[in-house]
Amino acid sequence: MNGSEGQRNFSGLLSSLFIIFLLLVVLLPFLPFLLSSLQLPSTTFSSISLNLSLIILGIIILFVAILLISGIHIVNEWERLPVLRLGRYVGLRGPGIIYVIPIIERVPIKISLRLGTMSLHTEQTLTADNVPVNVDAVMYYKPVDPEKCILNVEDYIAATQWSAQTTLREVIGKANLNTLLSEREEIGSHLREIIDQKTETWGVKVTSVEVKDVIIPASLQEAMSRQAQAERERIARVTLAAAEFQAANQFLEAAKLYEANPHALALRWMNILYELGQQSGTNTIMLIPSNMPVAGYAPIGLFGMSSFTPSEEKKKKENSEEK
Repeated sequence: MNGSEGQRNFSGLLSSLFIIFLLLVVLLPFLPFLLSSLQLPSTTFSSISLNLSLIILGIIILFVAILLISGIHIVNEWERLPVLRLGRYVGLRGPGIIYVIPIIERVPIKISLRLGTMSLHTEQTLTADNVPVNVDAVMYYKPVDPEKCILNVEDYIAATQWSAQTTLREVIGKANLNTLLSEREEIGSHLREIIDQKTETWGVKVTSVEVKDVIIPASLQEAMSRQAQAERERIARVTLAAAEFQAANQFLEAAKLYEANPHALALRWMNILYELGQQSGTNTIMLIPSNMPVAGYAPIGLFGMSSFTPSEEKKKKENSEEK
């Protein structure tokens, strides 16, 4: 049982006692006539009248005591009680022990000044790019002006909740799906600014709004998964092509170095043969050509591929001239 329910029950008890008290006051003038109709002796009549008077007096004293004690309230440190005197607002009371004059004054509601949380959930709402989504969010709020909370709005908690719900729908309708998924902090900050402007006149300060989850249809999730997979494949292919391009450039640079310096190619060739011979557990038969490979285009002879040195070409020219 919360404080408001206990207060209502106590008020009902006081109302019942007050009705009983009124009945006793109304019936009190008729008691002598009722007793005289019973034709009792004078001594018995006097004693019964005295006892009834004492009982009624005790009930009146008890009722007044309960009525006076009912005005005592204990208010927690984080709570404030707005007091209405004959329907007119007279101020806030608390914390600690306070006294509210029974019947004349009343407390319509208890206001907690602590930070409160509110869960926000929207049904299917269309985004700016016509995608149906369900958005879950949480809002943190705090009453900063209890006087506005009681005078400017009937129920400040319900009003804040409905205002936040409608604002959340409006923001979702103006944002794209990618924005909702990737920029949740910006969406939450925008929501906080709009809701805080609406609740400022109610004495409520919205400190933060956080988007917890964005639920999209299963079919759209599959489409987004395929899109992400295709994007990853594209990136992988671009990366592989870039690696091949870089490797081809490196091979081209190496070929130019080998062509400029044949001894480097010879050393590389012998190193390759050495590495092939060092493989363990394999029997490798290598056919080694008699001529050392050269970088660039090899000259083409009459009987096929051969590497002619400048001296050999000079001798062939001299023999042809003699003939």
